[in-house]
Order: sequence, then C-alpha cells, then structure tokens
Amino acid sequence: MDNGIGATLREARTRRKIDLVEVEDAIKIRVRYLQAIENEEWDALPGGAYTRGFIRTYANYLGLDGERLAEDYRRSTAPPGGERPPKRVEPVPTGARKGGSRLSGQIVVAAVVVVLLGLLVAIGLAGGDGDEGSQSGAPATEGGGSAPGRQTQATAPAPQPGVALELTATAEVWVCLLDAAEEPLVEGLILEEGEGAGPFRSPGYELALGNGSVTMLVDGKPAEIEESSSPVGYEIGPEGDLTALEEGERPDCE
Repeated sequence: MDNGIGATLREARTRRKIDLVEVEDAIKIRVRYLQAIENEEWDALPGGAYTRGFIRTYANYLGLDGERLAEDYRRSTAPPGGERPPKRVEPVPTGARKGGSRLSGQIVVAAVVVVLLGLLVAIGLAGGDGDEGSQSGAPATEGGGSAPGRQTQATAPAPQPGVALELTATAEVWVCLLDAAEEPLVEGLILEEGEGAGPFRSPGYELALGNGSVTMLVDGKPAEIEESSSPVGYEIGPEGDLTALEEGERPDCE
C-alpha cells in the first residue's frame, strides 16, 4: 500500500521523541500491534474494525487526524465493490455450529425445564389420588362433609438453570460469545455503540471482545470489564464468576 499510513505515524512519533513502550502504556495497544501498523504489516493485525480502531486511537494520541487515517486504511483494504457493512445481532436462537452434530445449549436447557415441569405436574397429580372422604385432601366438617370453598395450591414455576448474560456496547466492538456447549451465541459480530446482545442463559460462557467498550450484566449484576483498546477475553463460570483469558485461550468464532 502506498498511502504512507505507517510512515506518517512513525514520523509523528519520532518527532515527539516517544518510544513504542510509552505509547502502549498510554493507549493500551500492544507494541507488536503498533509496530505492525508502522510497518503496514496488515496481516499481523486483526483487520476490519479492529485495525481501524487501532489506527484511529494511535493517530489521535500523536495529534494526527485519526478518522482520516482510519478511512484511508479502509479504502485501501476494502474488497472490490466496497467493504461489507458489519452484521447486526438479531434476537433469534442460534443453530448448531457448521459441521457439528451437537444440540445447542439453549435447546438442552429448554428440554431440562420441560422435564422438571413434567415431574412437578406428575407429583401434584399423585398427591391428589387416594380414597374418597378424609383422604381426598379436603378438610372434613363436623357433619362428615368437605369444607366449602376448597382451594387448590398453585405449583410455583421451576427456576431456569444457568447464568443470565447480557451485553451492551459503549462504542464499536467486535464480539464472539460461546455458551457452555461451545455453540455461538454471538458469532463474531460487530456491535455499534448502544447496541445490545442477549439476554442469554447458559451454565457458562466464553467471551472474546475486540476492546473493552462494553458493559456486561451477569445475573442482572454489572461485571467488571477491563478498559482496553486491545482485545480481551473472559470465561464466565456457573456461579457467574469471571476469569480473564489469555490471547491463545479466547474463542475466535471462525
């Protein structure tokens, strides 16, 4: 590519006598990504919105026009016919992963709930059987009859198993979210600022984010997400606990 994005950024940084480690500390983008941008080694970067965000943040930090440089990158790397717009998250159930034969985690959860409800109904019916009279469950009056106005006790609905999870983007962010069966709930999509995904329910999750620009509710409570311009990832356990995932451990939704 001949538009000199990398050279422009390197020259601006050199003029300010700043090394890459200082830049990393300031904007939370790893040195190896900054080097790849300056050398225009685009294949070493995540691409798409990831790379545009890196360029924009880096350029703005150096006092350059980040929007212009990010747009220059987009135009230079867009496929014939223009760059495809980011896909949107639709609130519909996700099917099985391509090539896989396992049922989705959501179907399994639904089946468990149906079985539990069936058992509760069967127990309730069994409790109503027996001999007529005092064994029928109705309190007897002095005359031997049943008390008027007999009321049946309603069965409380069984609580749904699993952990509830809901995401809301605070800026443009790439999201990959898998349930406990490693089925995709958000399959590598870009959420725009203010856009949400969920709520979902699963015994656990694996989550990868393009940056920290997201709020997350776990069982209705805010979870602490690292403020970062670089990718981050988490494992959400059956108790709603978060464990940070290293780069090689995060899901990629490929």
